Amino acid sequence: MKRSRKARRIQRHYGRMHRAGGLNLVSLMDIFTILVFFLMVNSSDVKVMQNGSDLPLPTSSTKQQAEESLTVQLTGDSILVQGKEVVRLSGIETGDSHFPGLSEELAWRRSRWSDIPEQGLAVTIMAGRDTDYRLLRKVMQTCIDEQYRQVRLAVEGEVRNG
Repeated sequence: MKRSRKARRIQRHYGRMHRAGGLNLVSLMDIFTILVFFLMVNSSDVKVMQNGSDLPLPTSSTKQQAEESLTVQLTGDSILVQGKEVVRLSGIETGDSHFPGLSEELAWRRSRWSDIPEQGLAVTIMAGRDTDYRLLRKVMQTCIDEQYRQVRLAVEGEVRNG
């Protein structure tokens, strides 16, 4: 049985369509590479400090970016170092000049450094705007006594350019 001319043309047409199919992955990979590169470059500009509790930080505006450092956080009833509770504030004597639990934790973290800079190590203290000044001063003194002399206070605000 002989096929007609029209049937052969249709067969040839469908044969080409099945062979020409497929997905060009090179262009798709290029797009994803550019997207990943863009996200990596733009995500490094932002410095965000973890504020796990609802701590109302003081507000400020500055021309400097925040630097990563050890974080000491004063919550309502405890002192945290990098999120780990080291001191319970209930029942603490007010006459002491430092907090023993905080001092021990800072000394342990300092011992992990092979070389301590002459200006001391950096620490950022996060405390609410309603924190008692005597408590804040005591925490700062404990940090200074343990060679964390670059004391910074965390605030909320925007970094101004220029």
